[in-house]
Amino acid sequence: MAGNLYRDYNSYLRETFGCRVQKITLDAGLSCPNRDGTLGRGGCIYCNEKGSGTGAARFAGISEQIWAGKERLARKYKAEKFIAYFQSFSNTYAPLARLEALYGEALADPDIVGLSIGTRPDCVSDETLDYLAQLAQSHLICMEYGLQSAKDETLERIGRGHSVAAFIDAVERSRARKIPVCAHVILGLPDEKIEDMLNTARFLALHGVQAVKIHLLYVIRGTRLEQMYRTGSYSCLSRDEYAAIVGEFIALLHPHMIIQRLTGDPHPEELVAPLWALEKSLNIKTIQTYMEKNGLYQGKYYG
Repeated sequence: MAGNLYRDYNSYLRETFGCRVQKITLDAGLSCPNRDGTLGRGGCIYCNEKGSGTGAARFAGISEQIWAGKERLARKYKAEKFIAYFQSFSNTYAPLARLEALYGEALADPDIVGLSIGTRPDCVSDETLDYLAQLAQSHLICMEYGLQSAKDETLERIGRGHSVAAFIDAVERSRARKIPVCAHVILGLPDEKIEDMLNTARFLALHGVQAVKIHLLYVIRGTRLEQMYRTGSYSCLSRDEYAAIVGEFIALLHPHMIIQRLTGDPHPEELVAPLWALEKSLNIKTIQTYMEKNGLYQGKYYG
């Protein structure tokens, strides 16, 4: 637990593997049905042409990206083992043969102890989950599904192109194969009230996902959200507002759920607003201070 306030990811990995474990973010060169015209929506309002990753590694092979990531993370964090994190776009959105080659290349490295696979809940087939269930017999496998909000009206507003029901379906099919799920949520989405955001926490607690990543909605260049921000139809949360919502959000979660992330990591050259989003350490400290002052801890209001 991070200061007995919440169950943090680094502690969970150390408990599991007995050493420092870090994620290596990978770009597999895949796409997304919300980007390639399949859904006809032109992407989510907050996503630019690079997707959720930097796009910097788009033309490097998986082995090359892993080698570079291992070198950097071992030097910075003294990490001994690593998880291959397929991050950019939808990393189950390809024929199974291609996915097997990508995942297999990552797991061929002896220092890779597992895979985290970022994808959409409407983009994962039973065939792919069956394959991942086989891998899970010898590696830590985690499906990272983008939910963002448990409110269908919000999902429609931000152009997600899937429903809350699609997320529930993906979670249930993953659970049936004993594959852990990490849900991605975004706080501060357009027109969402605080109660809407907290209802997303209640939703996650109800549906028994194993982990959550909490993101701040920040404005990136080249997005529809930037247009909304420039015209005044969208305004960002303040740091204190965000910290308070995150603290209350965590208090509603199951006490054993793993908190993989408390906020996002915007790229400085892409960020439009809020600029305070770049101050990650201060933002985490503000969240922790809010929780301490208000007597909050993970699971306080669960159930």
